Amino acid sequence: MSLHGKIALVTGGSRGIGRAVCVRLGAMGCTVWVNYVSNPTAAEETVQLIEKAGGKGLSIAFDVADGSSVQKAVKQITSDTGAPEILVNNAGITRDGLMARMKETDWDLVLDTNLKGAFLCSKAVMRAMMKKRWGRIINISSVIGFLGNGGQVNYGAAKAGMIGLTKSMALELAPRQVTVNSVAPGYIVTDMTSSLSEDIQEMIRAQIP
Repeated sequence: MSLHGKIALVTGGSRGIGRAVCVRLGAMGCTVWVNYVSNPTAAEETVQLIEKAGGKGLSIAFDVADGSSVQKAVKQITSDTGAPEILVNNAGITRDGLMARMKETDWDLVLDTNLKGAFLCSKAVMRAMMKKRWGRIINISSVIGFLGNGGQVNYGAAKAGMIGLTKSMALELAPRQVTVNSVAPGYIVTDMTSSLSEDIQEMIRAQIP
């Protein structure tokens, strides 16, 4: 199936897995919107990589956990290039710590960005997809959502929630020809994983056969 000419929005697209997804979509001929929050330089680098790959890249700053910001951004995207036909919910953060010591704010921040953000972005784009009877939503979960990990109860809960969100969304949207799937990557070298403590990184390496 050709994706040439499709409009894609990738949240957290300026670095890591999100950047790789953006570049791949660009190589397939998509117009790719790169969402970021606070690093326009990284987002612009991703835009350049998209265009080098043969696509059209644009960047847009908004907080996926803020409903009004999401709605405003999707409205701008729709006005500039047309409504997103592909959404990749990739934005994610970590605030690691043992549950006994974890602050409520660290729980809220991770759940708001990693899970609520996917809900808000999906809700903002789904009506146009349903009306068109074509759409692709891909939620980036994690192996942590299946396996769990000490020191990451917030992250694990959010990523497990992403899987449940995906399954329910898929059932709701399938009749309108909108597919919803989830990908659960293992540990990949990114800025996020590189910031993990050496103890956690060693524990991860020990799990590899």
